[in-house]
Amino acid sequence: MVHSFPSIFLILAVVVLVFGIGVVVQSRRYRSKSVVAPAPKKVEAPAPVAESVVEVAPVVEVEPVVEKRRSFKNVLAGAVSSVLGRSEINDASWDDLEEALLRADVGVKVAQALLEPLRARVKAKEISTPAELVAALQSDMSARLAGNNRELNFDASIDGPNIWLMVGVNGAGKTTSLGKISAQQVALGRKVMMAAGDTFRAAAGEQLQTWAERSGAEIIRGAEGSDPSSVIFDAVQAANARKFDLVLADTAGRLQNNTNLMEELRKVRRVAEKGAGTVTETLLVIDATTGQNGLSQARLFADATQVTGVVLTKMDGSSKGGIVFAIETELGIPVKLVGLGETMEDLVPFNPTEFVEALCSTT
Repeated sequence: MVHSFPSIFLILAVVVLVFGIGVVVQSRRYRSKSVVAPAPKKVEAPAPVAESVVEVAPVVEVEPVVEKRRSFKNVLAGAVSSVLGRSEINDASWDDLEEALLRADVGVKVAQALLEPLRARVKAKEISTPAELVAALQSDMSARLAGNNRELNFDASIDGPNIWLMVGVNGAGKTTSLGKISAQQVALGRKVMMAAGDTFRAAAGEQLQTWAERSGAEIIRGAEGSDPSSVIFDAVQAANARKFDLVLADTAGRLQNNTNLMEELRKVRRVAEKGAGTVTETLLVIDATTGQNGLSQARLFADATQVTGVVLTKMDGSSKGGIVFAIETELGIPVKLVGLGETMEDLVPFNPTEFVEALCSTT
């Protein structure tokens, strides 16, 4: 009996231990089930949030080109706000408007031509409030840009391809603009041949080759430093033989020798028309950020190459835009296209009404 007590105690201890282990295991199973059970709800919960995002996305989406068209720098906004903030038209009103026009690169002649008639109308009591003055200025600015033909000249009746020459100084965006125009013309169903006539600038041919591939055009190139006129002549002949509609010819913006650039461009135009094609458009590409320097460029190129239209690039940057008035009113050359960015879609037709509204907008 003495020896049986330890045995009984040992048996009871084992029973208690087994029971305890069973309780712990059972408790863990219960807790495990309580954690896993809500899991499906946590996975499904984000679904409604994702659906709500998809639903509102179209509401905030803005068409890029339309938005960029509105991005002309409103350099007159401060002056307009200042004038509208006064109870009457006074000397400070005229000072604000004149300073703003000059800072916008409109030019002295154009600024005077815009303000003098308004001064006379105010004196004659035809305009009596600041709001009427601002509205009259905006109307006169729009009128100065109205009536010009801004269509790109393509004559389907001529025998042989149309030739469009691209001229301008290096760095203005001449080759890039040519590539974008090529893409637009190909999209219209026209067969386009590029002529890499800027043979004096390193890598100009490679740059144009890339644009040809992107736009779906063909290209004729010459060796670096070769005669630009001969490259363009060969391109015209090839385009005519293969029944192409349009030759887009890049030209030099700077020469690496003492030859006069303008004489070289005159030669390019003469030679271009010796073959089967006809020059129907000569587009001068101007960097809009150059301001009044752009007007000087326009005078030189217009005299040498019979410029028919202007492409203003970099209108999405720090350009002031007033150079448009100087070019159109002093030289009589219409701005036909403006560059608002880097993509092919960012070269758009110039809209004078939209442009003036953006310049004068206070919002």
